[in-house]
Amino acid sequence: MERRSIMKGAFATGATASLALAGCSVEEEPGDATAEGVDFGLPEGEGEIVIAYINWDEAVVATELWRQALEASGYTVTTQEFTEVGPLFEGLSSGDLDVFLDGWLPITHQTYMETYGDQLEQLGTWNENAALTVAVPSYVDVNSLTELNANADLFGGRIVGIEASAGLTEAVQEGAIPTYGITDLTLETSSTTAMLTELDSAIAAEEPIVVTLWQPHWAYAKYDLKNLEDPETTLGEAETINVLARTGFTEEFGDVADALGTFAMSDDQLASLENAVFSEHEGDVQAGVTAWLKDNPFSDLVA
Repeated sequence: MERRSIMKGAFATGATASLALAGCSVEEEPGDATAEGVDFGLPEGEGEIVIAYINWDEAVVATELWRQALEASGYTVTTQEFTEVGPLFEGLSSGDLDVFLDGWLPITHQTYMETYGDQLEQLGTWNENAALTVAVPSYVDVNSLTELNANADLFGGRIVGIEASAGLTEAVQEGAIPTYGITDLTLETSSTTAMLTELDSAIAAEEPIVVTLWQPHWAYAKYDLKNLEDPETTLGEAETINVLARTGFTEEFGDVADALGTFAMSDDQLASLENAVFSEHEGDVQAGVTAWLKDNPFSDLVA
């Protein structure tokens, strides 16, 4: 099951470009690709490493964090953005890609692990509190998925979703909707960016809206949201976020694999990093990560 999202193309290579938030242009900042004065503490090395990611917030910031750390340690890093997880896992399994920092286990990416797991290395878990959610603004007087159908008119008969191919979409469509008899609302899919735009507009106008979301996500820091109760656990239990790599990565890049294996971020650390990127630096991922690293030692993230 894919959680949230065909290959979009590499747009950041070496030290000449930064990751970009969906909807923003790619900002090239030659000569300012890493945080100056930051001691990443990683062993020096060499070689090219390709980090694949989906434009999910935690994947975007974690990828840029490690791009800066690895390039400061002597590696050449290429980041490759995908809009769907299937081709990404295919690329990892074939060896065309090296690392993916946002594998949700054991549920969300279970199907891909069943298909490709024997051809991958699972290097470590860096967050243990990931969850799929359906959320509303706190001012909405609905508290449970069991109440949604009775309040269909309040939400205009629609649940604002994200990508149609996402595992979150699948969980809501095939789990929550039939389990709770949600027959009078339609799950409308488009993109994560479009969902967040609608959420922002609705909250600015103090209008009711129900969206599919996930934690950790910066939206929970920016807005006063509440997750609808899911008494039948149709969206699954809390999951872990894991570092996955192609077979042979540890043999070729042992020091990097060791460091990735000890990488860990608490919910507060991740929320702080995402806030620095998406709020304080308005989606300038490179600048936001660089600024955050100056106040938050990288050594705190790796054992």
